[in-house]
Amino acid sequence: MLGSPAVGAKVAVVGGGSTYTPELVEGLCDHEDRLVVDELVLLDPDPVRLEPVAGLSERILRHRGWAGRLVATGNRDEAIEGADFVVVQLRVGGQAARYSDETLPVGYGCFGQETTGPGGLAKALRTVPLVLEIAEETATRAAPGAWLVDFTNPVGIVTQALADEGHRALGLCNVARWVQRRTGHYLGVSPDDVQLEHVGLNHLTWVRSARIGGEDRLPELFERFGAEIELESGSPLELLRFLGVWPSYYLHYYYARDAELAAQQVPGYRPRAQVVAELEAELLAQYRDTELVTKPEKLSWRGGAYYSEAAVRLMASLYAGTGDVQVVDVRNDGALPGLPDHAVVEVPATVDADGAHPLPQRALPPEMMGLVEHCKAYEHLAVEAACTGSRDTVVRALLANPLVGQYPLAAQLADALLAANRRALPRFFPGDA
Repeated sequence: MLGSPAVGAKVAVVGGGSTYTPELVEGLCDHEDRLVVDELVLLDPDPVRLEPVAGLSERILRHRGWAGRLVATGNRDEAIEGADFVVVQLRVGGQAARYSDETLPVGYGCFGQETTGPGGLAKALRTVPLVLEIAEETATRAAPGAWLVDFTNPVGIVTQALADEGHRALGLCNVARWVQRRTGHYLGVSPDDVQLEHVGLNHLTWVRSARIGGEDRLPELFERFGAEIELESGSPLELLRFLGVWPSYYLHYYYARDAELAAQQVPGYRPRAQVVAELEAELLAQYRDTELVTKPEKLSWRGGAYYSEAAVRLMASLYAGTGDVQVVDVRNDGALPGLPDHAVVEVPATVDADGAHPLPQRALPPEMMGLVEHCKAYEHLAVEAACTGSRDTVVRALLANPLVGQYPLAAQLADALLAANRRALPRFFPGDA
């Protein structure tokens, strides 16, 4: 079973060479009151990335007075053996694969994005089989009662695959924590005093209320800070007021699909993958500075704001069994009316040593529920395609995706995505092995 606050835990980070890792490391230091880590293992097959990331992580930890053991390794068995938590933050194919996800669909009249639309499906096909492998190894090698915490996109689809196989796993996104933070900033309160009615699927969520001391302050936020929230959400304030919600930024891909595609078709458009690749090169160079003992300011440009807070708060609550409420990706189990129990949703849940227990939610109105049901059908097909290696199921998934949904476009895109990702899809191309 998991340790207690008096017994140190082992945390293994799969994808430990990520430039995000120093932020996670600082988060572990910030939450030592609830999560004592004796051993931190950074697992990554790329030594060029792992070496500078591990070096900075070590310096941060020592600077903060941490007395534990840090291990940097490319050996998965060693990393997972005896771990209490396995944090998955990997990216199959790196930024080059992301670049394909963000550019290939544009030539077929669909915008490119790494978690939604055709690009998100391509990433799921590459990612789901590997994460399931890691989960199987966690079940056999990690400590009894160990948790797998997935932060790897597309989180909803990956977590659905994990839940379907019965793994002891939870999915996590930074969006809810980010909204808590922004609400606290605007209204001058601690983010922990903000209770969000955050409901939907990963990257398809709406905040329906933001309560402080039992009072919903969402209307006040729109009135006082509407321009800022419009910019941050990517959706016009008129729509936010009309729906009465603060939508996830990713919903603008649905609400303004044509505008997003038009923006990506403008000559000279730079995909996010290209921007991030350049930024990561700069960050890794900074990480090699042996005088650096804190995460550099430029890391905040990387995206994923408050990722470390969300990840460490979840692990700390599982470890200490505190029973606080956090937003996670978890089996529905009756929380959101209209979806089956086995569907993974993103909702507030009570988190204790036994896991995350989703809290009952109000039924969504038709304009939201219809989109949730549509996307959930796509997610189930995406999992099936990734696990079976069936080209026909890829076509069905694209037909079910609200951002594609046409034939023969779905078939053409399926073949193009599979061809572009062939080296990372052995289940689709077993003869290549």
